[in-house]
Amino acid sequence: MNYTINQLEIGQRAHFEKTISESDIQMFCGISGDINPVHVSELAGMKSVFGHRVAHGILVSGLTSAVLGMQLPGPGTIYLGQELRFTAPVYIGDTIRAEVEVAEINLEKNIVKLITRSINQHEKVVIEGIATVMPPKAH
Repeated sequence: MNYTINQLEIGQRAHFEKTISESDIQMFCGISGDINPVHVSELAGMKSVFGHRVAHGILVSGLTSAVLGMQLPGPGTIYLGQELRFTAPVYIGDTIRAEVEVAEINLEKNIVKLITRSINQHEKVVIEGIATVMPPKAH
């Protein structure tokens, strides 16, 4: 299901949850080319400010795309932009809940702004931001 701009309401929410695995990090290294030792070496991770290996921030922020593209507004949504703030590290084995909440609706331009949050299993916000999207047109 998807929502057109006329079906959206301020405060409307959706979320997607995923546990970050070793294979997620390895695949993202291959896709992105980002093989920073803090992501691939436990020794480098231990010596870092994080104390362990961490997931790529952009990999984790990609979970927000799943919510926007599959749930709210859903299939047919065009992702126009994203402001992000990385507030805490994500480790292998962390379960992240990517949440979106409709914050602003511009009917004239068919543009919606949503508050985005990624929260770990300890209810700590690890990423926060604002997404700008164009919901799908009516069928």
